[in-house]
Amino acid sequence: MLCGPLDLVVWKDTGVTVRLREGGLQTSEDAKFYALSTRFKPFSNVNETLVVQFSVKHEQGIDCGGGYVKLFPATLNQEDMHSESQYYIMFGPDICGFGNNRLQVILYHHGKYHENNKTLKCRINKDTHLYTLIIRPNATYEVKIDNEKVTTGALEDDWDFLPPRKIKDPYARKPRKWDDRLQIEDPEDKKPEDWEDSEFIPDPEAKKPDDWNEEIDGVWEGPLITNVKYKGQWKPRIIDNPNYQGEWIHPEIDNPKYRPDTTICHYYNISVLGLDLWQVKSGSIFDNFLLTNDEEFAEEVGNKTWGLRKDVEQQWRELYEEMEKKKEEEETKRKREREWARQEDIWGLDEEDEEDNEEDSEKEPDEKSKLEDSASLGKKEARFDQKDEL
Repeated sequence: MLCGPLDLVVWKDTGVTVRLREGGLQTSEDAKFYALSTRFKPFSNVNETLVVQFSVKHEQGIDCGGGYVKLFPATLNQEDMHSESQYYIMFGPDICGFGNNRLQVILYHHGKYHENNKTLKCRINKDTHLYTLIIRPNATYEVKIDNEKVTTGALEDDWDFLPPRKIKDPYARKPRKWDDRLQIEDPEDKKPEDWEDSEFIPDPEAKKPDDWNEEIDGVWEGPLITNVKYKGQWKPRIIDNPNYQGEWIHPEIDNPKYRPDTTICHYYNISVLGLDLWQVKSGSIFDNFLLTNDEEFAEEVGNKTWGLRKDVEQQWRELYEEMEKKKEEEETKRKREREWARQEDIWGLDEEDEEDNEEDSEKEPDEKSKLEDSASLGKKEARFDQKDEL
């Protein structure tokens, strides 16, 4: 379940209510799907800049789960929101195992979802990070993390919304005589006459047996022996190709299927902002949600929210890590001392056992002498009895 308010700022100076609240939304149960959304007055980003911004802190040290937000159309049924619900934009960190930490920027266009062709990385430490997506009316975009630009470009270039402008000429073929071999075997290099390339040769001292019958036994072949003059397989030396023409480049032509589309990422009824994600290990804290058409305003909001807390948060984290390190060192020290004490107790018991053994050894001669005396007396008495009987 998600707890806390959903901060929201939308379309500046258009009559839409602006709300900023303290607190954040934190996932609280492991291995769970989360769905939470807020609805506002529908608006369009046609001829307007669209800025999607929020902060997220993976306090739990996430190893698998989403940390992104989604923008939905007004047709969304919030009570039945799920992973298959249609959305316009999905933006934010998505972590799935060690080393697979992507910053997703998925955009909806003409009934399909398109991922950014660039591999964008998110930040997965335990600090709070601010994520900003900017889509401009001139069909360009920018992605920022912690108010710093990480990538920018044209929507048409970095997403496969449209067929490519250029394609390879289907009628062009590489000329048969085109030589793209960088190096070749030297045609003037000849194998030396005395070059031995047979690893095994017939034994010259072997003789055909006198009783060998070729009609019955077949043609006689002598045994093979290792050729002591064998030099290996001969190959001509390699030289630069004097006729090298370079790599053949397939000519391109205008793609007849390409049609410019000025409506890329034009959304006419943006009305819901929500979290629709899965987390294996909960604890992520979402905050400072913002939708606006003002890039400078978004940066200012980021600096006044995330920016004011980041240094303090870092100091607290470093202090916490230092305290945890000291706590671990003290626990290790106490554990070592307990181990030493246990060893001393064990050795102390051994010394007492040795003292007891020494005392026992001192007593043993007396008892042994008594036994020997009694045995000798018994023998004398036995001899006396025997003598008496005789």
